[in-house]
Amino acid sequence: MVKKWIQKAIKKPGALRKELGVKKGKDIPMSKLKAAAKKKGKIGQRARLAETLRKLRKK
Repeated sequence: MVKKWIQKAIKKPGALRKELGVKKGKDIPMSKLKAAAKKKGKIGQRARLAETLRKLRKK
């Protein structure tokens, strides 16, 4: 298994936040994240990864 896969998976930190219009330093609201995760393309991929990472943080 690849070590530090999360760091390699995030190529452009802050890109999802910028596209969703959330200011730096603020949490992305779960409602915006879920809505973005349903979209196609890069924004959807980034949102789905963010959901997964958020689940990992809770443990």
